[in-house]
Amino acid sequence: MFLRIIRTILALLSLLGMTILFLDVTGLAVENLGCLPKAQFLPALLAGSFVAVAATLILTLLVGRIYCSVICPLGIMQDVVSRVASWFAPKLKRKIGRFKYTSARTKVRNICLGLFVLLVVLGVLDVWSLTAASLIEPYSAFGRIVSSLFGPLVEWVNNTVLAPIAEANDSYLFFRINYYTNIVIVVVAAIELVALSVFAWIEGRGYCNTICPVGTVLGFLSRFSLLRPVIDTAKCNGCRSCERHCKASCIDAKNHEIDMSRCVDCMNCVAVCRQKAISFTLRRKPSVTAASTNATKADKFKPEADSGRRHFVSIVGLAGGALLGSAATGKLDGGLTPLTVKSPVKRNTAVVPAGTGGHKRVAQHCVGCQLCVQNCPNGVLRASSDLGTFMQPVMDFTDGYCVPECTVCATVCPAGVFSVIDEVAKSSIKVGTAIVDPSLCLIASQEKRCGSCATHCPTGAVSIERAEDGRMMPIVNDAVCIGCGACEYHCPVGSVESTGGKHSAIHVEGLEVHRVI
Repeated sequence: MFLRIIRTILALLSLLGMTILFLDVTGLAVENLGCLPKAQFLPALLAGSFVAVAATLILTLLVGRIYCSVICPLGIMQDVVSRVASWFAPKLKRKIGRFKYTSARTKVRNICLGLFVLLVVLGVLDVWSLTAASLIEPYSAFGRIVSSLFGPLVEWVNNTVLAPIAEANDSYLFFRINYYTNIVIVVVAAIELVALSVFAWIEGRGYCNTICPVGTVLGFLSRFSLLRPVIDTAKCNGCRSCERHCKASCIDAKNHEIDMSRCVDCMNCVAVCRQKAISFTLRRKPSVTAASTNATKADKFKPEADSGRRHFVSIVGLAGGALLGSAATGKLDGGLTPLTVKSPVKRNTAVVPAGTGGHKRVAQHCVGCQLCVQNCPNGVLRASSDLGTFMQPVMDFTDGYCVPECTVCATVCPAGVFSVIDEVAKSSIKVGTAIVDPSLCLIASQEKRCGSCATHCPTGAVSIERAEDGRMMPIVNDAVCIGCGACEYHCPVGSVESTGGKHSAIHVEGLEVHRVI
């Protein structure tokens, strides 16, 4: 019971932290919880964070798949669904347990893992298939589900309850936000949620032990784990309670065997066994000799079990402490500008954030988790619906512009999409070029006084001059423009009905490869 309580507490703290990180509207979660996504297996692998990857592998070799029960948010979410499902089970099954042992679906697991590895390799070779791989990767799926399905609800609560209270008390902790919803991503997230919930409702950890590539990799290593649940055949009375409560369906109580490739260290079996026949202890041979059968409880079993418990608590405690520690803080910019309602501009080349180097690096590393989209303080990042960049972050300047001093997206990304940049370096990275549409510009087409784009350009790249055709209009200095979108966002065309346009008269076209100016 003690082991299960410790595991449950750490798992709930981990799940709560990850959920807050995706739904935070204050910007504080990035500073304090930014380390959590960096511990996720695939993002750490893509980011080249071999320390995090090695730590996960070593932890698995020591205590088995504790990663799946304490660190992986999607795995913990499935445990929640499975627990809810047990509330609706028949009374007898609620009492004695509703699961049973099933053979491992080894072929299906290997096929899913092989397909996943192929897609990741193709993605690293600059093919959009990495996005397809992220559809079955647990961290990415969790991020999409939380941000796309629960984000709008958080926005509504923030704008109708929290922000008005903060405004009434002269506080800026909560401010009104305009949450962008991509219907395509919402549909994908909804399908993933339904499929995962059905799996968890019926089979507990069925997804983790059949489809999840991370679970398959860690499952292979878990077979050799030092500490594991061990059945003492001398104490077992054959009640099979452990088997019926095993949500991974990996305990064959009849033959006193536990499939460690599927065991996720939930500790349910240890907690429910009234005979104390299962202990989380050092690996040993399952056979029991006559001498060991006749050995006393004090001199044979208890010291070993207690030792295993101490090892488990210390190792899991260190892992949980590392996960819940503060991340390196990212400096948030407070220069937010008023929201607008103008229509988005259709760009020939999408604009991707500074620090990525361009479209190629995004395609090679992005797992489509939407964490950068959710935490962008200026509402600039969007999840792309285009096939070539599906679910990857692109920039849109209808609700804000990319403040040159802001590096939140680079700070929070766990997958290595961004190189390490500071505020000064980002201000000199050119991600696109502003282009003027004279037919929409108020100065050029209607001879009205405006100049908003030139006034708000942070680099001084836009000036109001006389063009070759004699008209006064905004002129963009390409050598100075960095593509931040301040001109596009502040352009009144599209946000004022009398201007006669649906979108800005000046917009940013992205660069395939970024450069320093």
